[in-house]
Amino acid sequence: MNIAMFTNNYKPYIGGVPISIEHLAGALRQRGHRVYVFAPTYKEQAEEEFVIRYPSFPVSIAKAPVPDVLTRIFEKKVKELKIDVIHVHHPAIVGNVALYLKKKYKIPVIYTYHTRYEQYLYYVKPLERIERCTGLIQKYLEYFCKRCDMLLAPTPGMRDDLMARRLGDGAPIRVLPTGIPEDCFYPDMDRAAEIRRYYKKDADYLFVTVSRLAREKNLLFQLEGLALLKEKLAAYGKTFRHMVIGEGPQREELGARARELGLLDTVVFVGTVPNSQMKNYQSAADAFLFTSKSETQGIVVLEAMAAGNPVAAVDATGVRDVVESGRNGCLTRETAEDWSAGVVEILKDEKRYHAMSRAARKTAQGYGEDRVACMAEACYEEICQKAASLPRIYGTI
Repeated sequence: MNIAMFTNNYKPYIGGVPISIEHLAGALRQRGHRVYVFAPTYKEQAEEEFVIRYPSFPVSIAKAPVPDVLTRIFEKKVKELKIDVIHVHHPAIVGNVALYLKKKYKIPVIYTYHTRYEQYLYYVKPLERIERCTGLIQKYLEYFCKRCDMLLAPTPGMRDDLMARRLGDGAPIRVLPTGIPEDCFYPDMDRAAEIRRYYKKDADYLFVTVSRLAREKNLLFQLEGLALLKEKLAAYGKTFRHMVIGEGPQREELGARARELGLLDTVVFVGTVPNSQMKNYQSAADAFLFTSKSETQGIVVLEAMAAGNPVAAVDATGVRDVVESGRNGCLTRETAEDWSAGVVEILKDEKRYHAMSRAARKTAQGYGEDRVACMAEACYEEICQKAASLPRIYGTI
């Protein structure tokens, strides 16, 4: 099958969508499919086989470039490569291109709802004000989703959310999680031990968070919870250090708040870590701490579980489909008291902690890349069969 994946952002941009696309495309190629990623141009990009770069403007939204979708490269390549299905990962910009090609060439379009866009509107203040007054984003999503042949939700919870918002009217909705590569389960234990020694120092525990440092990730709340956790563990005569991996626009604000809360000896902002090394940092830690409420799945949660890390998270859509309180971690209300108490609950009984660690790893094993690729393959075949009665005519440009 010839598959085109359309995205508004991709490597070297760091984010959940590029990671999801890379994982799925690679696993599908392993199954014999030809998968082409249509991605914007970046100054520091690496040339990759099967990645087709289209022009982008020298401006950005949330540090991502703005695609130039007026280029003719989409149509030219889709015809040249005889694409069977378009898998689009954003409803706007490249989403409009996908619908245009669907209409012109009868190519089925499948859309993955990766992002809860209403939680990112503060990056574009005029849109935030317009959305409050008109519900424009919701109306556009309704328009876009009705014109797709199928919608994919990363979790059952997000599928239910799409249905509740009536975004699936006119198109079937299937669950397709982001898969994790097999090597996540096989860290370099010597390297993990080095990382643990370097960051843990003489503390009793080492925790980790992997996140873009931005408002929607709820990290200011996490710092409040860590300050309270520091007090709670001190009552047991215990200490911890915490690695925050990632970069983003809130970096300076978070550093200042950590200083105010007396966490400079506790919280370490590690910065960006190569994907190839992430499994070693995860394996160096005792638990994964997560407070984002904007996830549709949270691939970093599964990567943490693959390393055997129980997860302490705020109860929110996406995360609650993966984290089970008392089994592989804990889900709490969004209060510093409850969340910090949840972390203590994970740690206080060693036998229970190890049971949670094993359960976390078992959970992650259910999200292997090959299994997810098989699910995607079935979705593509379903919509291609429905479209088979429509003639595919690749006319001249």
